[in-house]
Amino acid sequence: MNHLRPRFGPATLRPPTRRPGNTPRPGGIRVWGPSADAAPADPHGRDPKLARLEAVLLIADEPLAARRLADAAGLADAAEARRSVDRLRDLYDADGSAFQVEEIAGGFQLLTRPVYHPWLARLKRTGHDLRLTGAGMETLAVIAYKQPVMRAEVETVRGVACGEMIRQLMEKGLVRITGRHDSLGRPQLYGTTKKFLQAFGLNTLKDLPEVEALRPGRVGG
Repeated sequence: MNHLRPRFGPATLRPPTRRPGNTPRPGGIRVWGPSADAAPADPHGRDPKLARLEAVLLIADEPLAARRLADAAGLADAAEARRSVDRLRDLYDADGSAFQVEEIAGGFQLLTRPVYHPWLARLKRTGHDLRLTGAGMETLAVIAYKQPVMRAEVETVRGVACGEMIRQLMEKGLVRITGRHDSLGRPQLYGTTKKFLQAFGLNTLKDLPEVEALRPGRVGG
């Protein structure tokens, strides 16, 4: 039966990770050689690493943590991602760009500068509007400052029933159930979400303004 065995030439001894020398490389594969990370001639230019990070920030629809940003942009670690973000910020400041990189909701996000808001507001897309009524803002504020908080506590502060308003805030993704209280009946506890931080431009809850600063007569000093 030996005559039925296929005959293999020397090519079969080639390691599977090694391509034949005369095999063309697929068009979708690009190799970054030693010169690929060279500094650009333009002082406001981007080297490949920084360009990748900028591209990732451009397409991201939510803040990205430094570790996730490093993975997506092919950087060594979170520390390199943070250094690259700082470099990108400097470039945006130097060339008067309409963009800025902000650290919000525990991550980095590419945003337009506030001065351009009046023009961009004209193009606001439907479905992304988080406009709240006065009652909604009051309820959200109580939850934000007192979380984790029971509905009964929110209603005590506001003096009205808040069940429906809390439900609406949860539908908008601004409030979530964080657990249950140890009291009788084990009522649910509520807190804010990452989307809340993102919507109000906060990095953490520590960035909430001091309550004293919100009292009448204390705004602006």
